[in-house]
Amino acid sequence: MAKMRVVVGLSGGVDSAVTAWLLKQQGHEVVGIFMKNWEDDDDNEYCSSNIDFVDAAAVADVIGIEIEHVNFAADYKDRVFAEFLREYQAGRTPNPDVLCNAEIKFKAFLDHAMRLGAEKIATGHYARVRERNGAFELLKGLDPAKDQSYFLHRLTQAQLAKTLFPVGELRKTEVRRIAQDIGLPNAKKKDSTGICFIGERPFREFLNRYLSHAPGPIRDERGRTLGQHLGLSFYTLGQRQGLGIGGVKERGAPRGGGAHAPWFVAAKDLANNVLVVVQGHDHAWLQSATLTADANSWVAGHAPAPGAYAAKTRYRQADAPCRYDPTADGFRLRFDAPQWAVTPGQSAVLYDGEVCLGGGLIAWADSPGLVPGARGLQHAG
Repeated sequence: MAKMRVVVGLSGGVDSAVTAWLLKQQGHEVVGIFMKNWEDDDDNEYCSSNIDFVDAAAVADVIGIEIEHVNFAADYKDRVFAEFLREYQAGRTPNPDVLCNAEIKFKAFLDHAMRLGAEKIATGHYARVRERNGAFELLKGLDPAKDQSYFLHRLTQAQLAKTLFPVGELRKTEVRRIAQDIGLPNAKKKDSTGICFIGERPFREFLNRYLSHAPGPIRDERGRTLGQHLGLSFYTLGQRQGLGIGGVKERGAPRGGGAHAPWFVAAKDLANNVLVVVQGHDHAWLQSATLTADANSWVAGHAPAPGAYAAKTRYRQADAPCRYDPTADGFRLRFDAPQWAVTPGQSAVLYDGEVCLGGGLIAWADSPGLVPGARGLQHAG
């Protein structure tokens, strides 16, 4: 590869640190950028970009590269956080990491890097880019346990043409070993477990500050009231914790679980402000064989041909064989086997082998006993 000026997004974590080191070893002119994406509560125990910046600066010092601190907080609030709140208020469950990649890391950050004279940008994502016949493909990372192509499925040809993912060729254990061998100060730093504006804080406590909410009944599949929810925005399909009905036992033998089986959120009836729960992880109402999606984004710049592919409806899910068909508003997926807790607002991402084709936002999923509602699920009874 020809020597280039590459701007690396340094997060303070080990993946981006090794990314910068690898590129420097290849002879590229490497510049580090630390992105500050959130300012509210930034000095408290839950989310401190100051600590991450110190780690990133220490890494830059060891590697021998410059680092610049850039504030994208205003862009983040306008492009990511506002959409995040709109989706939750509408009863859906958005994925802010997908939004952040599309709007900040590969748009605002990319634009800034180009102004600095960069020929390419690089991040510590576990994914790969391949050029074939003048077009760019987004590939899964070689470490199946760390592949992050799901979060990157909205990237365009123009963005991929300017992007490098060096650690996508490695396994996480190898990345850790490299960091240790070259004496990086963050070699043993734990991976971040959430988005910065929430961090490790209780999720409901955070949303409570930004969303209006109206309590309402929690009902089972027979319409019996089991308790009260705190506001539909605070719950997501498949949720087990925090329902406050753990001691309630179903009489008889409900579908999908015994008398002592845990309760799961199966649907949100937005029209009646009812949270629908069922008992047992394998309950039929938690299974969906078909979904529709909209707000499509295709890596190639155009929709794939109808046919057999694989898809993920959530991160860390095994590829699920399915039939893909375009629709007027987006696309429909019919799975060979029912999928668990398919959630409106999350991304349905399509794969052809190791190639990530793109995807869309889940608008509706079928389920026995449930009927389609406006971009979501409603209780049929």
